[in-house]
Amino acid sequence: MSRVMEVVSLARKTDRINMKDITAHVIDDFIELHGDRVFTDDPAIVGGVGRLNGLPVTVIGNQKGTTIEENMHSNFGSAHPEGYRKSLRLMKQAEKFNRPIINFINTSGAYCGVEAEERGQGEAIARNLFEMSALKVPILSIIMGEGGSGGALALALADEVWMMEHSIYSILSPEGFASILWKDSKKAGEAAELMRLTSADLKELGIVEKVIKENGPDGELTKETVLQMLKDDMTAKINELSKLSADSLTAERYERFRKY
Repeated sequence: MSRVMEVVSLARKTDRINMKDITAHVIDDFIELHGDRVFTDDPAIVGGVGRLNGLPVTVIGNQKGTTIEENMHSNFGSAHPEGYRKSLRLMKQAEKFNRPIINFINTSGAYCGVEAEERGQGEAIARNLFEMSALKVPILSIIMGEGGSGGALALALADEVWMMEHSIYSILSPEGFASILWKDSKKAGEAAELMRLTSADLKELGIVEKVIKENGPDGELTKETVLQMLKDDMTAKINELSKLSADSLTAERYERFRKY
C-alpha cells in the first residue's frame, strides 16, 4: 500500500473522532436541532447549539457511525438535500443571533441516489455555497476524515478550513478518479499519489490553513489529547475571527476563495 493510500485508509477508519465525540467532549451544553422545515430530518447531518469554552456557537457536521447499524442510520455520512438545507437553516439562525459557526466534515460525498436528485441535491449544495459566502458571522470548517466532492464543500466555504492530520480532501475518491482516468479502480493507489489529497499536500498548496496533529514524537496521540488541542485551537481562532467586522469577514472570505 502506498503512503498516500495509508492516509486514505486512516481517514476512513470507523473509530475516528466523530460528531458524537465533538458534542460530548468539546462543545458544552449541546442541544441538537432537527429538520429542514421543508421535507424531513437527515441523520447524516447533526447540528445544534452549544458553548465552546463559554462562547455560544452553532455546530454542524457529518455523522458517521462506528457500527454498521449506526452507519446505515446515518447513510455513512452522505447527506440528502434535506441535510444541507437543515445545515443552512442552522447557519442562518446563527447569523440572526450572532453566533460563530463551526462545521465538521467527514463524508465521501453527498448522496447521489435518484431520490436525492429528485429533491434537488445540486441546488441544495449550490444554495449553501451562495449563502455561506455572505454570512456575517465567523465560519470555521474542519475536515475530520473524508472530505469528498461537493458534499464536503457545502460545509467548507469558511473563513478558515482545517484538516486533521490523517484526513483527505478531494474532488472525488481515489477509486473514482482511477475509474474515470484509467477505467480501473484498482489503480486507486496511483491515483491518490496524483491527487495531492492529504493534509500535508493541501497545507502546502494553501487550500487549508491548519493541520491538527494526530501523531506526536512518541506515536499516535490519544483521542482525549487531540480533542483538547482541537478545543483550545478552535477557541483561539473563533475569538480572533469574532473581533473582525461583518464586512471584513465577508470580504476576506471572498478573497480566500478567489485566489484559487
